[in-house]
Formats: sequence, C-alpha cells, structure tokens
Amino acid sequence: MDNQTAIREKYGSIARSVTDSQATACCDPAMRCCDPITKDLYGDAEKGTLPESAVLASLGCGNPTALIELKQGETVLDLGSGGGIDVLLSARRVGPTGKAYGLDMTDDMLSLARENQRKAGATNVEFLKGEIENIPLPDNSVDVVISNCVINLSADKARVLREAFRVLRPGGRFAVSDVVVRGEVPESVRQSMLLWVGCIAGALEENEYRAKLDSACFTDIQFEPTRVYDIEDARVFLTEAGISVDDIAPQVEGKFVSAFIRATKPAPSCCGQDCCDSSEVKVEARV
Repeated sequence: MDNQTAIREKYGSIARSVTDSQATACCDPAMRCCDPITKDLYGDAEKGTLPESAVLASLGCGNPTALIELKQGETVLDLGSGGGIDVLLSARRVGPTGKAYGLDMTDDMLSLARENQRKAGATNVEFLKGEIENIPLPDNSVDVVISNCVINLSADKARVLREAFRVLRPGGRFAVSDVVVRGEVPESVRQSMLLWVGCIAGALEENEYRAKLDSACFTDIQFEPTRVYDIEDARVFLTEAGISVDDIAPQVEGKFVSAFIRATKPAPSCCGQDCCDSSEVKVEARV
C-alpha cells in the first residue's frame, strides 16, 4: 500500500468514527497522538462557535488561524482541511464578502466537513476534493494559505510548497502549523520520535524546510516554535515500542517542535505594461 492510500484510509476511518460515535478522533489508540500534540490548541470561545464534530475531528499540531491576521473580504485556502475546524474559523474572520476553501482528498472527511458547514450555517465556505500536491484552484486566486500539520504527510513537500505559491496572489501569505526537527538526530531515534509526534514520520529539519520554501520563491520566511515536545511526553509510547527513553533523551531533548511557519509571495516589482508575472519568472529561474 502506498503512503497516500494509507493516509486516505486512516483519516477516512477517523472521520467515520467521529460521525458514528462522536468519539474524540485523537484518542483513537491507532492514532498514537493524544496529549500533548492536539491538546489545548483552540480556546473555549473558538470551540463554542463550532459543531462538536468539527472539534472532535481536529488532528492538528497548532492553531494557524490564531497566529495569522485575516481580513474581511479575503480568500483563504486550508490544505488538508479534515473536519473543517480551521476553515470554519477562517470563514468567520473573512466575513460574508470573503471565502474559505478547504481541500482534502478523503471522501469521508469531506462529508464530515460539509455536514459541519451545514450545522455552522457557513455560506462563504467551499470544500474541494483533491491533493495538496495538485491544488484544484487557478493561479493567483487566494490571499492566504493555511494548513495544520498536514504538509508533513506529503511525500513531495517541495511540490506542495510550489503549488501553494502558485495559487497565492502576489503579496499573499503562507501561514501553516507543522512539526519540524531542529538539528541532527540519529535516524533510528528520529523515526521513533516522529511516529509519536503528530503520528507521522515525515517532518522536515527546519533548515531543509526553509530551503524548500526559498526554492519555491517565498520570501520573509519565519519559524515560530509554538510547542516543544519533551521526551517525557513520549515515554509511554516509546517504552511500548521497545525504546529506552533514558538512553535517547540527550539526543532528542528540545529538537522536536510544533512551529508556526510564515512566508510571503512577493508582489510584482514593476507596474508597467510590459511587466511580466513575477511568479512565473522566479519559478522558471529556479527549475
């Protein structure tokens, strides 16, 4: 089974679990990602405005909507929108003149998200089926791209970032929460920790993430740690996996973090009739 199929089946199962039983998706034992990964990411005021199933289906590692300024009338795209929590929160902030898109490849998650949209009465929301490596929106069509611990799941992160750049309007903002690795960690230890942190093993090292954003032609790249994962947080999981926590602690302490990652698509540098699309020029220059 390829990685994409496995992800689709896994998250489809989670959506069905939430729909059928209203159980908290994070604490499905198969997810291995209960506290502190998904704990306390959203305030009571935010959760109080949303359908319970949108909150239960939240599997992120941050709250990107809390750390990015969204303006009335803007268009927002959430990559890997799941049950729709970040889309619905964004829709409220951009108002009736704005638009919030959610993109997901899993039919069951899309069904859950659309039901949550109906319950929330959100008319400025649209959920799209597709892959984050092939965003089904035209060039220069959104103001803000957000995502909540989903880019890690892609086997081609560079393409995801190029696609995000493509659909952003000049001057548009990239603002995602993701798990990153800070510094060198032995591969065996890295895989064990990352299987616990966010339930995936695809997190990039911070400098590698920066390089991919730069290669996609983003500017103003910033990383803001929002949660540092302590080795004690993973003790039960790692012990069950047969790993000596005390032995690996010095190699991993402080190196696995959730981060809020910001970047910008540059605006064109000229206004004349012959000024070509800066996004096309810059992408071609780095191919």
